[in-house]
Amino acid sequence: MRADAKRNRERIVSCALELFVERGPGAGMEEIARAAGLGVGTLYRHFPDRRALVEEIARTALQSLGSEIRLLREQRLPRWDVLAEVVAFCAGQPLALVKSVAEEDEIPKERLALQGEVDGLLLELVREVQKEGTMRDDISPSEAVEILSTAVCRPGAQAGDAVTRVMLDGLRSKNSKS
Repeated sequence: MRADAKRNRERIVSCALELFVERGPGAGMEEIARAAGLGVGTLYRHFPDRRALVEEIARTALQSLGSEIRLLREQRLPRWDVLAEVVAFCAGQPLALVKSVAEEDEIPKERLALQGEVDGLLLELVREVQKEGTMRDDISPSEAVEILSTAVCRPGAQAGDAVTRVMLDGLRSKNSKS
């Protein structure tokens, strides 16, 4: 791929990512092209349809999330703090978009594998947090991941917004220190 074509593709993905994080899955292709400073034709040369662009963004977001979870879990922090950092990282990802495309057509094998990997990493982290005693143990790890997903996989999710704060407060063990 030529250098200018590669830059255009990266600019399209970057602008689409920003728009999807900010507004959710409703951002249009023309709006994405305009934000990237490119014509719609250039966008469609790189991504023949919206689904192709969304798949690339979903795959990139899941790869970034998996890498971030691994990196944070390696740190010698209380597990609750690691969980809070993961939640904060999620706020900057287009997870509402990832979730919306997961509910649509058949999920490509590569993205399905990435989602399974991220879910597994989150389950392991939740188990660590529960073992540490800072997360309620009357909620199963899979239920906790589902609750986390509901909070962070919505348009406009922010690390410190009311929904996220209430979700974290609700998961916190009554015996743990705030």
